Amino acid sequence: MGLDEDSLDYHAADPPGKLEISTTKPTNTQRDLSLAYSPGVAAPCNAIAENPDDAYKYTAKGNLVGVVSNGTAVLGLGDIGAQASKPVMEGKGVLFKRFADIDVFDIELDQTDPKEVITSVSAMEPTFGGINLEDISAPECFEIEETLREEMDIPVFHDDQHGTAIISGAALLNACDITGKDISELDIVFSGAGASAIATARFYVSLGASKENITMCDSSGPITPDRDDVNEYKREFANATDADDLADAMVGADVFVGLSVGGIVSQDMVRGMAEDPVIFAMANPDPEIGYEEAKAARDDTVIMATGRSDYPNQVNNVLGFPFIFRGALDVRATEINEEMKRAAAEALADLARQDVPDAVVKAYGDQPLQYGPNYVIPKPLDPRVLFEVAPAVAQAAIDSGCAREEMDLSTYAEGLEARLGKSREMMRVVLNKAKSDPKRVVLAEGDDEKMVRAAYQLTDQGIAEPVLIGDADDVRRTAAELGLDFEPEVVDPEGGDLEPYADRLYELRQRKGITRREAEELVTDGNYLGSVMVEMGDADAMLTGLMHHYPEALRAPLQVVGTDPETDYAAGVYMLTFKNRVVFCADTTVNQDPSAEVLEEVTKQTAKLARSFNVEPRAALLSYSDFGSVRNEGTEKVRDAANALRADDAVDFTVDGEMQADTAVVEEMLTGDYDFSDLKEPANVLVFPNLEAGNIAYKLLQRLGGAEAIGPMLVGMDKPVHVLQRGDEVKDIVNLAGVAVVDAQDD
Repeated sequence: MGLDEDSLDYHAADPPGKLEISTTKPTNTQRDLSLAYSPGVAAPCNAIAENPDDAYKYTAKGNLVGVVSNGTAVLGLGDIGAQASKPVMEGKGVLFKRFADIDVFDIELDQTDPKEVITSVSAMEPTFGGINLEDISAPECFEIEETLREEMDIPVFHDDQHGTAIISGAALLNACDITGKDISELDIVFSGAGASAIATARFYVSLGASKENITMCDSSGPITPDRDDVNEYKREFANATDADDLADAMVGADVFVGLSVGGIVSQDMVRGMAEDPVIFAMANPDPEIGYEEAKAARDDTVIMATGRSDYPNQVNNVLGFPFIFRGALDVRATEINEEMKRAAAEALADLARQDVPDAVVKAYGDQPLQYGPNYVIPKPLDPRVLFEVAPAVAQAAIDSGCAREEMDLSTYAEGLEARLGKSREMMRVVLNKAKSDPKRVVLAEGDDEKMVRAAYQLTDQGIAEPVLIGDADDVRRTAAELGLDFEPEVVDPEGGDLEPYADRLYELRQRKGITRREAEELVTDGNYLGSVMVEMGDADAMLTGLMHHYPEALRAPLQVVGTDPETDYAAGVYMLTFKNRVVFCADTTVNQDPSAEVLEEVTKQTAKLARSFNVEPRAALLSYSDFGSVRNEGTEKVRDAANALRADDAVDFTVDGEMQADTAVVEEMLTGDYDFSDLKEPANVLVFPNLEAGNIAYKLLQRLGGAEAIGPMLVGMDKPVHVLQRGDEVKDIVNLAGVAVVDAQDD
């Protein structure tokens, strides 16, 4: 089945289309409905009538964008009409929601007269927080946007004009950085003189390019002052030139910008350009010249970008509009001005120079993504774009005076993270605590590339002071190859003075089968060396396990660091985050068949962990029995553990059991059939009767329940030690290091 057939099936699947309306408030009872509609809705109506700004307080206006088109210039399809443009506008709504959590109503207007479009859109101002104009033909789109910006007091943004300008502008900034060229001296040639080309040329001038150095060509050739067949918008870039056609204009040019049609640029035309040329061939679906052709035409550096996702440096508007609107909406900007657009481009350019998360690399087929000629623009699926671009836009709106809301931009990114998932919000709590008092964290497998990258992020963000165990030359070489600008602290097992650590290991294990010679050999192993460093106080915490099976990685810390003096057992805990709920699942990795005493200790340690995330624990000890409904050896141990915890005066959190899983998490069951339970709200600490149940349950919740999992976090150790899962990503290492630092702060 071809792409067209797949797409038709995709759109036709029930329910048809790509968008639906969902409620954000409870609608389960008659009272809920009376609040949502009549008679309760009169109260917010009256409040807004008295103070129109209260629409942002009592309605969804502040997070609602109208995507408006008349269908006169749809993608590469041309003037197909308003109705036929609807799939594209729905798709735009999907992108707004997916990337920036912005809600959209798509509006298709059956109007071609610019004045009628202006009148219709302007009349909708009370509905929306912003307007995204889409797929409207030139030159009418210029008049429509300019007039609406003047008439409306909310942001109006024609993405076809400005999206490509901003994204390619970010690429141009980095191209200048890589080639060492000054943007003000660039000789720039445009192929195409439509809305996108004119807006892009304007934006390049805003970034510092010289208008006099821009040659713009349409289908009739270069636009010059003596041509009388061009409109007022094209005439803005009419410059004198001796060139007769596009090929002539490209001779000696530093930059080619293609916003026209495919296949019109030859390799000879590329060869005629200046040293280290920049080629943005952005015609879709076929660029003005193919990626491989352009690269093969020259022996020097060719920085090539297209609109295609199957080649490096895709100029994709989704890198711009969701995040620009996010920043604009959050400060209630009256417009999206030039300062905000420049801020977006500069933020994107800066982000491309940073280390790329593993998840992004995997999403693009594990291709190398490192700042350079083949990576001058971030990838659309990079979640950091939201945290970089939206704050930059919001700050620019405030600085330029078009923001109606002040905000603390130092905490703004945290609120944005919460939009991408509860796990990010929860980890931000821990990472902020870690930054308040960073500790020394040993990374036992320090010569692994992921550990080096994690060490850089921990240092750069001030989360921890990482100590890498590994070959010092290899670690520093890896850091240099990755372009990580930091000086890692490395403990080299082959070249360092390990005698004090061997002495201590021998002292700890001499009556447990370890000879002095064996201790000397063991401390050359990163797990044992890291464990002894933590035990002796030369480091505050340790991470391991990236390249070892879990039991193997856990062996050395258990032998050397051991458990807390007040407990005899460690346990593995996963934090699972749902949209509006967080639960801690224990034990998922360590104790196969825990006794009642082990379950008690696991519950206490997991409750302590929950509090490190600012979560007040409510613990349920789980079984397939509800409060004695089944009596056997398995249920008895859970019941005994729960009773012991409830009777312990030192336990300062709510706990109950034994109970079934649904009883523990469904409030109606707790307050209905089991109103005697000490738990009056759903549990957020779930303690499983054995390792099998815990491991199965957390994986099912993660895979089928849509939960995000953070962990496993090791609790009950005398000093903070966490064992990673093999194959964990850099962000997992950073997150667990943050947890370890907070653990160390509490010691």
